[in-house]
Amino acid sequence: MVFERSNLEGQVNKIPKIVKWCKLCLMSNQRPRIIFNSEGVCSGCLNAKYKKTIDWNEREKELQDLLNKHRRKDGYWDVIVPSSGGKDSGYVAHQLRYKYNMNPLTVTWSPLKYTNIGWQNFNSHINSGLSNILCTPNGKLQQKLARLCFEELGDAFHVFVLGQISFPFHMAVKLGVKLVFYGENGELEYAGEPEFADKPYRTATEWESKYFKGNSFKNLLHYGLSNKNYIDKNDFCDSDLIFYEPPNIDQMKSMNVDREYFYSYYFPWSPQENYYYASQHTGYKPNPERMEGTYSKYASIDDKMDGFHYYMRYIKFGLGRCVEDASHEIRSGHITREEGVALANKYEGEFPEKYFVEFLEYLNIDHAYFWEVVDAWRSPNLWEKKNNHWILKNPLI
Repeated sequence: MVFERSNLEGQVNKIPKIVKWCKLCLMSNQRPRIIFNSEGVCSGCLNAKYKKTIDWNEREKELQDLLNKHRRKDGYWDVIVPSSGGKDSGYVAHQLRYKYNMNPLTVTWSPLKYTNIGWQNFNSHINSGLSNILCTPNGKLQQKLARLCFEELGDAFHVFVLGQISFPFHMAVKLGVKLVFYGENGELEYAGEPEFADKPYRTATEWESKYFKGNSFKNLLHYGLSNKNYIDKNDFCDSDLIFYEPPNIDQMKSMNVDREYFYSYYFPWSPQENYYYASQHTGYKPNPERMEGTYSKYASIDDKMDGFHYYMRYIKFGLGRCVEDASHEIRSGHITREEGVALANKYEGEFPEKYFVEFLEYLNIDHAYFWEVVDAWRSPNLWEKKNNHWILKNPLI
């Protein structure tokens, strides 16, 4: 039986049929929510230009006012920082603790499968002087949900995103902590919608359209229970499902914890500088070798399944990990567009071979079925098959 995907992924039908590439960076109009102006420049580059006009001293004063409003005098936690132990969350949590005298609690939704360097960085993060709560969900259910997300959303990693967003707010509600601080605002840093780009926070009502691929966890689970023979109600109890969805919105609003704040609103955001800071202050170490699909060694290195998230994005939208990394560094002035193109020509779309066998075992699928699902996610607007090989119709170069 040939695999046929559903319509649960709410982003793909909104993607333009004609591919256009940004004139300044390497992004195309196939990225969800990206916008191009009349001169062919993407919103990521326009946002980067706008950031140069911001009075960052004034922004830091805004941050200090916000922190003064929430800072507690009784020694209790006064801010929650969702954290994998990576460079960005390490930078945010350490600064809040040691520069601004806040008392942060870092909370972690466990990756699908820790890498050795990821687990090492996670422990170094805690040992640098930061408290942490780690939540590891029902492993049997997590694996089956990952397979469901791979098949029906084109991204096994999405099951991690659900908990990554929702779990910190459950902790905020349960512990009575009214301030939740993330690192960067993706709409600003990675070419999203301008109306959300220059805001210090995002409210919970925006999550479904921005983070959850235009669908809810309830709809996803219901589809799985109704249509998949590998998942059923005996795999979980109701309490296992709690952290895959945000807390009740009305409850969050009543407690004033219905928004996520972005550290990038208050300071120029530079992943490279965050890496240097975390290396110095939280013991963060890069991957021993570059990550498959790109040239960098210090971003998204904690989960063995990360590479398939980026690879599937390449399949679905024609935009992989290298293009994303290079575009951000072009906007930051660290490399030229020509250098970015050269890097993309070398690494973009590289298959994540290192953990492929573990990925198949984790999802309980075989090699042939993996490629059947992958090929079902290839848009005919992007891909064509020549001499039994898939190629992009409109590549960057």
